[in-house]
Amino acid sequence: METRAFASQNDAQDELGVENIAPDTGQPLDKARGVRFGAGFFVYGVLWIVGLMIVASVLLPQRLVDIGVSNPTATMGTINAITAIVSLASNLIFGNLSDRTRSRFGRRTPWILAGGVIGGVSLYLVGVLPSVGALTLAYCVSMVGLNMMLAPAVAVLSDRVPQRLRGTMSAFYGAGLTAGAPIGTLIGAKFITNAVPGFVLGGLLMAISAIVALIVWPRERSAQHLPAASHSLKDILVSFRPPRNAPDFYYAFAGRLFMLVSYQMIMAYQLYIVQNYLGQDTKTSGETIATMAIITLVVGLFGSVIAGPISDKIRMRKLPVILSSILFAVGIALPWIMPTTMGMFLFAGVAGFGYGVYTSVDQALNVDVLPSQEEAGKDLGILNLSTTIGQTVGPLITSAVVTATGGFGFAFPIAIAMALIGAICIIKIKSVK
Repeated sequence: METRAFASQNDAQDELGVENIAPDTGQPLDKARGVRFGAGFFVYGVLWIVGLMIVASVLLPQRLVDIGVSNPTATMGTINAITAIVSLASNLIFGNLSDRTRSRFGRRTPWILAGGVIGGVSLYLVGVLPSVGALTLAYCVSMVGLNMMLAPAVAVLSDRVPQRLRGTMSAFYGAGLTAGAPIGTLIGAKFITNAVPGFVLGGLLMAISAIVALIVWPRERSAQHLPAASHSLKDILVSFRPPRNAPDFYYAFAGRLFMLVSYQMIMAYQLYIVQNYLGQDTKTSGETIATMAIITLVVGLFGSVIAGPISDKIRMRKLPVILSSILFAVGIALPWIMPTTMGMFLFAGVAGFGYGVYTSVDQALNVDVLPSQEEAGKDLGILNLSTTIGQTVGPLITSAVVTATGGFGFAFPIAIAMALIGAICIIKIKSVK
């Protein structure tokens, strides 16, 4: 009976192709389970990013003002630098630890649940602790919890989703992030004069995101049957070693790094660009930024939703990522050659659409270039370092350019070059179409 069942399974795999097979079950993913994965990724992305952005974009900066920090801008920069380092380390560590987990609840589930709870509780504490040192510590713990949740959750794409559906699932997740980020900022603004309930909501949403994802996704299988991971110090240290003889992995890393540098060079300074490069006053610049946010939300969400399924349909990852990187570069060029409000609106539309397409397919591309299924969590953690590094380096480059030249003019061509270099890196990938 077992031999016949095994033969039937192999026949199904041969007929449908390995790209249709869920890695964790060895069977095609049925429609109902596919819907649950898609819905879970979307809701998960919306909830955690809304919770984080309520705090990060509005309430944390306001909290520094409320407790009497003399230079909140500089303090906020220091906090962001510290938490970037914490995020770099924790994403890699917890991705690797989840690879090595052998619980009856699976490899990823315990870490996702624990990370959501730790991240949510500590995010709330940011709003009630009385000193800069204490709230910075709480915010760092929140980033530890967030990455404890994120690294294993992204590895679910590799563990449990067939190759042919990874673009679609990545699109659902990207659409959740694209929609949730501006929503979180808008909600945070509503609590700016009564911050504590906002911190409660932010922490609650981050914690709930993990719980909801685990409920909506099909239950993860036990990992107790997997070969036991060595617990010797030497083997643990070796397990953190980056992949060797995997050039496509590093091209994907570089492609995302340069794209994120380009993105943050402009997006982190939108308000200052509108005020200083375009010369708008405070009231007008606020209206311009609000309109840009709406444009970006609409086109980014549209790009995210359509690109992933199209990528799965045409069975290509590189082409959508390359084209979206070029489109993002074109969007940056528009306000550079047209320093007007309309130029910024066009930037929001063209670059926003390009980035929406990029986020929905790039994650699937990263999963497809992984050199080892067994070390997916750790390797995705390494790839995710490119995001954190890009988010840190991009604003620093713009700041240096503005300081050296006295304006934003040279920031645009540098950001364009970064996006195009990212596209060239993706072109060099050989193992994925």
